[in-house]
Amino acid sequence: MEVQVELSRIIITETSDQQIIVLKEKFGERSFPIVIGISEAFAIDRRLKGIPTPRPLTHDLCATIVDQLGAQLDKVVIHDLRDHTFYARLIFRRNGELIEVDSRPSDAIALSAGTEVPLFVEEAVLRDVSA
Repeated sequence: MEVQVELSRIIITETSDQQIIVLKEKFGERSFPIVIGISEAFAIDRRLKGIPTPRPLTHDLCATIVDQLGAQLDKVVIHDLRDHTFYARLIFRRNGELIEVDSRPSDAIALSAGTEVPLFVEEAVLRDVSA
């Protein structure tokens, strides 16, 4: 079962390579952090704030490619946690067909940031990180 979550906080520490995003249940109280890289943290922050760049960054490029191919990002699902590493899937819809693509959670969230694309976490993963 998937549980809908939302990006609750981005904690950027410019003196560290490891940044933190916090995801929280949309209709509950559980939350958990994910450690990400500084470039992904800045990409998520920039997209949420709608800050343009002179040239497309990687996540902007991916969004443009998806759009040009006639697909839409349907949802992001964090589906597994193994050895302290989260695994995610991008679920695209094109001509009624669902297409799943493996992704790092930070890239998936950066691609979906600032859009209405819902984020989900598998219940088993949420139980593991909330324990």
